[in-house]
Order: sequence, then structure tokens, then C-alpha cells
Amino acid sequence: MPKAPRPGPTPKATKRARVSTVAPKARIEEIFRRFKAANPEPRGELEYVNPYTLLVAVVLSAQATDAGVNKATRGLFEAADTPAKMVSLGVAEVQERIKTIGLYRNKAKNVIALSERLLAEHGGQVPMDRAALEALPGVGRKTANVVLNIAFGEETLAVDTHVFRVAHRLDLATGKTPLEVELGLLQVIPKVYMRHAHHWLILHGRYVCQARKPRCDVCIVCDLCRSEDKWFDCGPPKLQASAKANR
Repeated sequence: MPKAPRPGPTPKATKRARVSTVAPKARIEEIFRRFKAANPEPRGELEYVNPYTLLVAVVLSAQATDAGVNKATRGLFEAADTPAKMVSLGVAEVQERIKTIGLYRNKAKNVIALSERLLAEHGGQVPMDRAALEALPGVGRKTANVVLNIAFGEETLAVDTHVFRVAHRLDLATGKTPLEVELGLLQVIPKVYMRHAHHWLILHGRYVCQARKPRCDVCIVCDLCRSEDKWFDCGPPKLQASAKANR
């Protein structure tokens, strides 16, 4: 089927109202069923070799692309893949190795500081505790959620700009802050899908439900989307039998 041309922006006054005859629970179940069917074992795109290097990579990824971080950390992690080795490099050397990343000076200081804290308070190991993670320099709730999910298999959900956008467009959560969206998503996403929900939403936002030009014509949940930004007519909602049973 040929792709339909994307029309120009729709004036706000004429945007169509969100209308759906599908029960919310069934619609959400079907959204994540399709995500899983398309990508059963989604993975993040940051490169790492252990929980420590994952933590460092996530800290460095703030306001930077995963590709840009990976380019810088390949050499860095070859030289230092433990807190002790990183501290031995020192701030100046870390800055030199990551200078292609935005805010690299401050990030290098945080990497050394969190490495020192891990050595002093956690035996050089990354803690499996949210409060302990968030107490580390440069680590906030989103970073802690990523580490807990990827390194330790916890059912956490990090809300970045992609997740925030997709959550609103798919009408999964309507919070005004990342925390509000996170808490909203945790309430509605079926538990069976929680382990990988974070990655499905990020990847969908990064490659399909993009900010400026959403690729609605190739979206696997287009028929379930009620966003005013949707421009492609993908027909009425279609539910699998198991999703219909939950209505």
C-alpha cells in the first residue's frame, strides 16, 4: 500500500475531537501487545559492559544522543570500567575523553565524584536501591530508573522526552511533569508488559512517533491512537481477541 502524503499543519480551531469506542483497558492492553509482538526483547542503545559503565553512560547521556555518548565511552570504558580505574584517570583525563559530549566538564566531575562515592560507601558496586542511586552525584530519578530496569531487571519506567510525548499522544498518561507521567503510566500499563515498557515507548518515540513529523503511516498502533497530531487514516480500532475479553 503506497504511503499517503502528509498534509500540512491543521489549524487548531479545526482539530478533530478525540473519539473512541474502545474501552481504555482493552486499548492499552492491545498497544503493548503489539509492541511486544514487534520487538519481544527490546534493548537500550547505550553501550556498556557492567552496571557501573551503564550508570556512567546514562549520566553522560543527559542532553546528548546515545550515539554521541557511545562514541565517547568506547575508549573511556576500555581504560576504566570500574570506579577505581575511573578515579585513577582523574577529572582532566575523563574530560579529555568525553569532550565531544555536551556539558562534558561538569559531567566528568560527576563521574569522578560518583565513582569515589561508590568506593567509599558501596564497596565499588552499583547499589540496587533507588535512594542510594539518587544520592550519587549527577544521578536523578530518571537515571536511577534506567539503571534499576536494565541492570537489575526492576519494573521501573524512566520518562524522557520520547516517553513523555508518546504517553500523551497515545493518551496513556496526561501529567504535566515527567514524574506525573511516570506515576500515571505505572497505574495503567499491564504488569506483564512493565519490564520492557520503558524501552518500547522510547524506541517508538525515537523512530516512529517523532516530535515534528510523526510517522503515522508506519505506526503499528495507529488505529489505537487518538492524538490530534495523527495525520494518517488507519481505520477504526482493531483489537485481538484477548484484548476484547478485557473490555
